[in-house]
Amino acid sequence: MKRRDFLAVTAAGALGARTLGASLPAQAFERVGDRRTLVFSGGQPVPVLDPHVRYDWSTRMMQQSIYDALAKYEGNPAMVVPWLAESWDTSADGLTWTFHLVGNAKFHNGDPVDAEAVRYSFERALKLNKGVAWMLKAYLDPSGIAAVDARTVKITLTQPYGAFLSFIPLWYIVNPKQVIANTVADDYGQKFLTDGDAGSGPFKIRRWDGQAVMALDAVADYWKGWSMPEAERPAGVIYRVIREPTPRKAALQRGEIDMVTEMTPDDYDQLAKMPGIVVTDDVGMTPFTIQMNTQKGPTADLNFRKALAYAFDYDSLLQIENGAAKLLDSPFPNAMTGHVAIKDFPRRNLDKAKAYLAKTPYAKGGIALDYTYVAGLEVERRIGLALLESLQPLGIKINVVAQPWPTLVARGAKPETASDLVAVYVTPVSPDPDVLAAQYASTALGQFWAMHQLSDKTLDAMVASARSEIDPKKRLEKYAAIQQRIVDLQPCIFGMLEDRKWAMRTYVKGFQYCPVRLTGEADLYAVYAAQA
Repeated sequence: MKRRDFLAVTAAGALGARTLGASLPAQAFERVGDRRTLVFSGGQPVPVLDPHVRYDWSTRMMQQSIYDALAKYEGNPAMVVPWLAESWDTSADGLTWTFHLVGNAKFHNGDPVDAEAVRYSFERALKLNKGVAWMLKAYLDPSGIAAVDARTVKITLTQPYGAFLSFIPLWYIVNPKQVIANTVADDYGQKFLTDGDAGSGPFKIRRWDGQAVMALDAVADYWKGWSMPEAERPAGVIYRVIREPTPRKAALQRGEIDMVTEMTPDDYDQLAKMPGIVVTDDVGMTPFTIQMNTQKGPTADLNFRKALAYAFDYDSLLQIENGAAKLLDSPFPNAMTGHVAIKDFPRRNLDKAKAYLAKTPYAKGGIALDYTYVAGLEVERRIGLALLESLQPLGIKINVVAQPWPTLVARGAKPETASDLVAVYVTPVSPDPDVLAAQYASTALGQFWAMHQLSDKTLDAMVASARSEIDPKKRLEKYAAIQQRIVDLQPCIFGMLEDRKWAMRTYVKGFQYCPVRLTGEADLYAVYAAQA
């Protein structure tokens, strides 16, 4: 069996041809000398790499490969572990956090990762007010970030925030010298970092086409070291975008790629039975909901939203997932701290659905709604068909509309352009209950997890109160009340927790499941193609 050249990208974004021997599947990993480069595939592109501007599963996977943060999430259950910061401490009042940096971290161009780089990165994220900024901007002002010395950063919050540390793994550190040198028209380096590299992570960019193929080289002397034996250390990793699950599955079977995500339940079941392929299966922490536009159109009517919630056939979700899912009984996933099962949580009941519909101007139906989902996600498409069938008894029609993820998110940023109904998976970035509660507060408007457009003053006050509560018991009581309030407002059809799966060749080693990683995201730093 001959190996193909390292990377040959055609106009269609495919990888170069391979000469195969006999009838055995080829191995997709590339060779650079005596080292291997893993080929990973999913359906979602990475149009903007900038770690302070945007994140979703594919973007965060690439960001985590190229950049480092003060801390990182590892394990199941997820734990915050030291990374660029070797330790930290906080004041008794919870306002001041002091991070002590490692002494050997360096950026890809050789510059040291020092306290000024951390200060600049946090300041940049806050001032851009995009991407990760929502997590901390209500509690942190740029003036509250200080580089005490080269290895000490002091962050002073404007008020105590119990979830502060849980967000730190998402705030990546960039090299200020590179960003400043590539700033154009006061853009804070955004054009440069759209597809540029100013990181200190385990990989650096070799070739970048965010819509098709991204090739990264491993940093041989990565300051943190590598988890696998030196002989197994990878030469790099390739992220290949194949937008539809069927060709993605076929590519894995043919040996053109080593590891895939975003497959249908049927595909995973079939792949698990094939020789040379393994499929992971872990309990999910990612609620799937059908978000309803609470500010525009028929779905702005609470009774209408209740009607849809009671009309939906929830059992269809389990059928679509081949049983590899659990129905939600709260807006919070079961593994979330503070989760409570809500009494009388909506399930299919057409009598209730019709009773709620009778309270609206659409008592006899006669209207059509758009259900929008991410193009290429077969499960979301099937759910749309299940929704269409569920609402037929109410006389409501559903237009099942596929859109690219960037388009869907852009439309959902404003109630005027947001779809009536949107299929959304939102992985909590932290096990702290505030992360889920915040998705339904008005401060979340404009983010992809808030395409429901919900704005409720009572809920906002409840979320604010829970955030500032110090007593653990009282805090959990407040989050229980928040879950009930969210259900009362019915901004979504609350669906399921889908099992999390990836399919890979048997020689792929090192994969580690962590529930707070975004759906589809893998920590490529730990994954490699083992030697035979």
